[in-house]
Amino acid sequence: MRTIPILGAKLAGFYFKSESKMTKKDSIFKDLVRYFRSHSITTLGWIWVSFVPLLGSLLLSTRYQELEQISVTGVGEQVLLILVLTLLVGLALLPTTFTALASGFFWGWTVFPHLVIAYLLANVLGYSLGKWLNADFRTILYARHPSLQEEIEKRIEQPAGLVFFVRISPLIPFAISNFLFASLGIPLSKIIRFGLPGMLPRTILAFASGMAAQSFLDAQASQKDPQDWLILGLLLVGSIWGIWHFWNKKKIEDPSKEKR
Repeated sequence: MRTIPILGAKLAGFYFKSESKMTKKDSIFKDLVRYFRSHSITTLGWIWVSFVPLLGSLLLSTRYQELEQISVTGVGEQVLLILVLTLLVGLALLPTTFTALASGFFWGWTVFPHLVIAYLLANVLGYSLGKWLNADFRTILYARHPSLQEEIEKRIEQPAGLVFFVRISPLIPFAISNFLFASLGIPLSKIIRFGLPGMLPRTILAFASGMAAQSFLDAQASQKDPQDWLILGLLLVGSIWGIWHFWNKKKIEDPSKEKR
């Protein structure tokens, strides 16, 4: 008969522990809502990076004929192309995958190095904007939830896995990830070093699809090819596993061991 009170006590303990976790998560959510309500420019920034790239790709899809007139044979034209692509991607006017697709179709492999350079510069631009808009995000969050500081900080001491797997994901847009990394305070140098390898698979896939297409509409349709879907699916599964493994690993190695 004593087992009944013991079992009841265990169930009660589990209930209150679960309720405590739910209350904590609910409190964090409310604080996030409060933060964005009190930071209107920051909120607009997050809305911008979430929706404007999609709108930009839809607009370009209706005006792509104008790109056929652009030549990038000269040095000046190549520098201008890098600058334009940097602004388009860094300011979240176009998504990176769509930009790679269009670049591959209209200009071919000769501009691939220019595209990579533009992505690196766009990374700096997007991260800088995210850092400026979310300057006090962690300060406010940690002040209200001190326990989060240790949980987050100990994980971003070695951000290689997080940055790589976020970048490789076909579902997390480039512009949003820039804001995310800036909000977490991950150093820009590490984002560039570990993020570029993560971006290359999707970029090369989109670029090659653009080159192989007979028309720009075919290039867009090629992204629905079963082979491309298979590759993207593998990248998605890999990114989900990588992010989950990174965030849930219990043993955090000494950050001094990380290669610099």
